Amino acid sequence: MTTPLSTAPQQAVAHLEPALWTRVNRLHIRKSIAELSHERLIAPTLESAQGDWGHYRLTTDTAAIEYRFRARLLALDHWAIDTASIEKRVDGTSTELDALAFIIEHRERLGIADDVLPTYLEEIASTLYGSAWKHLRPGLGSEALVDADFQTLEGAMMEGHPCFLANNGRIGFDTLDYRAYTPEAAAPIRLIWVAAYRSKTVFASLRALPYRTLLEEELGADTLSTFDRQLETLGLDPADYVLMPVHPWQWYNKLASVFAADIARRDLVCLGEAEDHYQAQQSIRTFFNRSQPHKRYVKTALSILNMGFMRGLSPYYMSTTPAINDWIHALVEQDPWLAAKGFSILREVAAVGYRNAHFEAAIAGDSPYKKMLSALWRESPLPQLGNDQRLMTMAALLHIDADGKAFLAALINRAGLNAETWLQRYLDAYLSPLLHCFYAHDLVFMPHGENLILVLENNVPVRAIMKDIAEESAIMNTEVVLSEKVQRLSVEVPEQLKVLSIFTDVFDCFFRFLGQVLVEQCDVPQEAFWRLVADSIIDYQQAHPELADKFDRYDLFADEFTLSCLNRLQLGNNRQMIDLADPARNLKFAGTLRNPIAQFRPAQPGPPVRAANG
Repeated sequence: MTTPLSTAPQQAVAHLEPALWTRVNRLHIRKSIAELSHERLIAPTLESAQGDWGHYRLTTDTAAIEYRFRARLLALDHWAIDTASIEKRVDGTSTELDALAFIIEHRERLGIADDVLPTYLEEIASTLYGSAWKHLRPGLGSEALVDADFQTLEGAMMEGHPCFLANNGRIGFDTLDYRAYTPEAAAPIRLIWVAAYRSKTVFASLRALPYRTLLEEELGADTLSTFDRQLETLGLDPADYVLMPVHPWQWYNKLASVFAADIARRDLVCLGEAEDHYQAQQSIRTFFNRSQPHKRYVKTALSILNMGFMRGLSPYYMSTTPAINDWIHALVEQDPWLAAKGFSILREVAAVGYRNAHFEAAIAGDSPYKKMLSALWRESPLPQLGNDQRLMTMAALLHIDADGKAFLAALINRAGLNAETWLQRYLDAYLSPLLHCFYAHDLVFMPHGENLILVLENNVPVRAIMKDIAEESAIMNTEVVLSEKVQRLSVEVPEQLKVLSIFTDVFDCFFRFLGQVLVEQCDVPQEAFWRLVADSIIDYQQAHPELADKFDRYDLFADEFTLSCLNRLQLGNNRQMIDLADPARNLKFAGTLRNPIAQFRPAQPGPPVRAANG
């Protein structure tokens, strides 16, 4: 029988073995050098070169401390570093690698403010703690994961966002919470339900999904009757309340105390756990129903600090979330090109939010304290599947297992196709729909790995499903007439920055890392990969000559594009990196990147050639 962690405190740190700690620190320093160099916050100096590889020296804020390593530069100034070659020297003597010390040694160059640095170091420490746990846990290697189901893959991922150094901070979780609620723990979780007084609550849903129908489908008639009886036993009328799910951590750590006045007044009533078991997704506050997988996801407010934001949910956003999802769903469904590509979204079909009167009165502007109690329901992707189809998080394409083996290489090998053919299919499923949404509809998403689900047949992508719609979608054309409930979609973005929704979000934040995996483990030269990307764009543009003006205005074959830096955002403000209502205002730039597909620009048709006489 396993001893509960709470009675065996040593288990909380059992995975922090010296050799493993050295390993994850080395891996994190490799990432730190690569990403901070990419964002031009630090500048390694080339000491010598041998073919594509160079030996580099990196100085720090302290003259006596330097780093040396071997690396090669790939497209988009991507630093592919030989992990084993990294060496730290103090006064010329080699010493142990320490990822936290690395940040401190570069704090001046990184421009970290004194009030940000301690929290940022805590986030790095937490990220290292989780990395060690993931490297030691029993699990499937990349080859075995090819046969794994959707949720096994979801929980098997080793890395968070590929760009951010502090990508698994989760400040607020303790070590018990880590094993209970993190995606990598993949532990079964039962959500807690509360009854919220209707006058303080906003509920919104699709027209075809009234409140009571939603609850009957999510809870079942027996549980719903039990909850109603609990309210009646307290002398309360169930009709005066709206039921909503909350994250267990949120209940015990925030709501039960911070909302104590509301609970004492019976404006909030805790009803207890429902029966279904859920699994946390990579986005950490979203849950997949493991008991009944065809039921909806549930996304909850979670007041932990993680990767640049306190992960709450705004009750104001909840009021318009279903309408926004329905509008985008209609646009996608009615577009012949998107339909032909099989592109779809997972609609957030219902949402509920509760307003705390004290924080509403005390705080005029935006605040995490106003986002502590909200939830939404999102469609499950399983009903969308055809015969012989299965699901996979797109983050898996970047997955490297604990033995250093790439999942992508195993997947392509199992598909029985050559790598270039497999990539063509992938780009047709993923990139082509994004291009069409951008050029034809001025519609952009946040299409990184954890936000996108690939549908596979015989281990080959056949289409893509986008999720996290209401918070991370935008219409970048303020002249489009939108209804009041959908108006939040309209975002004013400077004309020259619009194309960064492809260059930054797709090229720099995903394809840059995919290219390294292809070069190192799939035997696909980087030029071959970027040619495939260019061909996919050319195919799209040739199929849509009516959009030629837009192709010229937002030129994906430009020689270079602006480098937008994510770590600079987090280093500047690790509590709220950007204003979601005006995302362009806070962006941080650092020069330009050479565009790897510029060399593949299609030739412009010239004047007709006149035949020679005779």
